[in-house]
Amino acid sequence: MKNKRTNRELKITSTAPSSAFLRAPSSLLLALGALLFAFCVSVEAQQPTKVPRIGYLDATSPVAASARIGVFRQALREFGYVEGKSIVVEYRWAEGKIERVPNLAAELVHLKVDVIVTGGPQSTRAAKNATLTIPIVMAQDPDPIGNGFVASLARPGGNITGLSILAPELSGKRLELLKEIVPNLSRVALLHQATEPGTSQALRETERAAKALGIHLQYLDLRRPEDIETAFRNASKGHSEAVLVLFNSLLFPRRTQVVDLAVKSRLPIIFGRPEYVEDGGLMSYGMSFTDLYRRGATYVDKILKGAKPADLPVEQPTKFELIINLKAAKQIGLTIPPTVLARADKVIR
Repeated sequence: MKNKRTNRELKITSTAPSSAFLRAPSSLLLALGALLFAFCVSVEAQQPTKVPRIGYLDATSPVAASARIGVFRQALREFGYVEGKSIVVEYRWAEGKIERVPNLAAELVHLKVDVIVTGGPQSTRAAKNATLTIPIVMAQDPDPIGNGFVASLARPGGNITGLSILAPELSGKRLELLKEIVPNLSRVALLHQATEPGTSQALRETERAAKALGIHLQYLDLRRPEDIETAFRNASKGHSEAVLVLFNSLLFPRRTQVVDLAVKSRLPIIFGRPEYVEDGGLMSYGMSFTDLYRRGATYVDKILKGAKPADLPVEQPTKFELIINLKAAKQIGLTIPPTVLARADKVIR
């Protein structure tokens, strides 16, 4: 009985701190505590950090958007993001097939990207329909309010923000440029799509400039792809001496056709986007799209650092550029005045 009691007592005694530990100096206890803390910090530091993932959605192709995407990626690097290391970018291209855009948007949402950057209104609408929670940054949009993407430019109010390219006053400036390069210009064919957001404002500005310049406008509304060739025939029959193209989502993926028809009709033509000129068009004047994409990276950085799209105002263009294609001018027998060439930001020879 005595042995059993002793064993029981031993078991109880073994659960208590040893007298040697209790007598340990406080400096030793502090050292042990510091060692334990350092071990915990080391384990925490070894935990993998989440790499932000950006989705990029565009109705065009990598080739068509190469300059803009190059600037966007460079801007991300300047903010400290390195693709494949500190950030992942999921690119989705519709290659001009608009019907593919909704499925591509759904893919990005399924991947649970942290933010979606869109390259135009079709992409923005598809992304908007696919998610109400993932932040969306518009790299460019002709009329964010008219398209129903934001409540106002100052306070977007939802999960969408970014950059607007709505600048209707530029239509009047394009008309002035046509007047400078075409002697005695008196009649201009106006290619537009009446249902396109922002068209009504652009029409008003164009009409105001036409009145001041003494130019008569021939309105050619485009609704279907087959209307494009008809429009150029009507421009020639109507004795228009030049063509002004307003922003038109129908024409953009058919740029080559538009450029070829302008050359065939021997009509000087001016656009609002540089891609037309890069594809052989005569002249463009409008906002710098590369600058817009650079600024788009700023929105991405702010959102990844915790900003909410609803609180980030939609910004408007601040940098504009004139691009002239001298090859196209030669094809239609047009000489560009030196005064206009001197103002060009880029000349394609």
